[in-house]
Amino acid sequence: NPYRSPGELLADLDVIDGALRAHGADAVAGGRLASLRGAVEAFGFHLATLDLRQNSAVHEQVVDELFRRGGVCADYLCLDEAGRVRLLGVDPVLSELAVARPLLGVDPVLSDLAAGELAILREAADTLRTFGPNSIENYIISKCGSVSDMLEVAVLFREVGLLRSAADSATRTRLAIGIVPLFETIADLHQAGAVTDALWSHPFYDEWLSHRGRRKEVMLGYSDSNKDGGYMASNWALYQCQQRLVDVAAAHRVKLRLFHGRGGTVGRGGGSSYHAIVAQPAGSVQVGLRLTEQGEMISAKFADPERARQNLEALVAATLEAPVTRRPQDDHVDVRHLEIAAELSDASQRAYRTLVYETPGFVEWFRLITPLAELSSMNIGSRPASRTNSGRIEDLRAIPWVFSWSQCRLMLPGWFGVGTAIADWTSDDPQRLAELQAMHEQWPWFRTVVSNMAQVLSKTDLDIAARYQSLAEGMDGADQLFATVTAEHERAVWAVTAVSGHDDLIYDNPALARGMRYRIPYIAPLNHLQVTLLERWRASDQSELIKRGIQLAINGVATGLRNSG
Repeated sequence: NPYRSPGELLADLDVIDGALRAHGADAVAGGRLASLRGAVEAFGFHLATLDLRQNSAVHEQVVDELFRRGGVCADYLCLDEAGRVRLLGVDPVLSELAVARPLLGVDPVLSDLAAGELAILREAADTLRTFGPNSIENYIISKCGSVSDMLEVAVLFREVGLLRSAADSATRTRLAIGIVPLFETIADLHQAGAVTDALWSHPFYDEWLSHRGRRKEVMLGYSDSNKDGGYMASNWALYQCQQRLVDVAAAHRVKLRLFHGRGGTVGRGGGSSYHAIVAQPAGSVQVGLRLTEQGEMISAKFADPERARQNLEALVAATLEAPVTRRPQDDHVDVRHLEIAAELSDASQRAYRTLVYETPGFVEWFRLITPLAELSSMNIGSRPASRTNSGRIEDLRAIPWVFSWSQCRLMLPGWFGVGTAIADWTSDDPQRLAELQAMHEQWPWFRTVVSNMAQVLSKTDLDIAARYQSLAEGMDGADQLFATVTAEHERAVWAVTAVSGHDDLIYDNPALARGMRYRIPYIAPLNHLQVTLLERWRASDQSELIKRGIQLAINGVATGLRNSG
């Protein structure tokens, strides 16, 4: 019979190991057998644990269809949040999650969307049965902003057997896969504490938590919050969100693990992983943490074995250090510093949104001076550049948004608005500037925010950006937009150097300084080549050779800049 679990195989291997060592064959036991035992311990039968992920809007549509098919509700989408929660699960007897019966009969006629989503979940259930509970651990809800967003997934789980309630089982509720909210926008991050508090107070959810050892994962989105409110506002919203989640988790006896959805660039949460972890709010790393590595950062950090070891050691060191040195009971940030951070966040967000969302012609200018259109048509990314067919910034995915700005060497998502916020707040007052310098010296979070922003500014090149600006020649208002951005860049550089007290933007990262000294001279020709090829491509010279040249230039610039996308 086949092994039913990795533990059974490991038990047999342990017997073999003991027998070999008992007979003096330690060299054999410590060789290939030891490697095999290590592989079984690390990878089980599934190799790598997977997460499932889908947008909350899709769940709404599927649940609406299931409720109509099952005669539960004629128009779920028209219900407000209170009505949805009431229908899904407030009443422990009468609500939808209180009953065990499925919504669909045999061979139901479903839309392609609903049929596809349920097929994926049925495949997940089959995978768990075949490869064990560690093969798929979490289901992540993108754009999660309410309690109903979480309970809708529970309804879908119940339909395919991933959730079994006490009503249909001899045992208590069994939740096979953890339901993980992903809070992404500034607004969602602000209300994450209230949403999780209400959710964990829910009688059904509390039982699900108990079934899974009261361990709960919550994912935080860096990319969309940055696109939504700019660099400083995003970082401040993420910091406050983590503080609230730590408090809510303590109140509900939840072992909270935060999942940081970081990208390579600073505009998407990039920068030094070590400093980012130790700068997290006290209590946010008590049960470990998860984070993503994406794009070119995977090869940059882990392609070479020695570099991979160094990066993993830095992650482990920070994860061990943070809960010891940043304990909630004795780690307190100056209240005045918190007030200043909130003021700077609000001011920087106003400046950022004024440019990105309120300035006429900005979207057209952005599309002209960056290779966004070419990225969208060349299938370079893993997903479409935009979530819809609209040209709005709101519907553009965060990865092409940030990646496009890095290609033209403006890196706008990593600094715009902060210079204005700091300049206006200090108002040439030496005492106020001294307060910011004290914040930089005493508060790891603020120091990391300033350091990462300085890193982005060091890779910004206005001369090269001016070449990309030529792609918008003839557009009304293009020159004024470029002048606005360059003026803000000057304020941002001043802000970083004034607050840190160092004229060198990357004074605290000698390794990066060395790398840039060697790499940057080779990137500039690729930028100029890219502009020339974009001009030809947009002038209808869309040959395969030109297309290939643009792709190579894009890849070369991204590789040279390292944390660009």
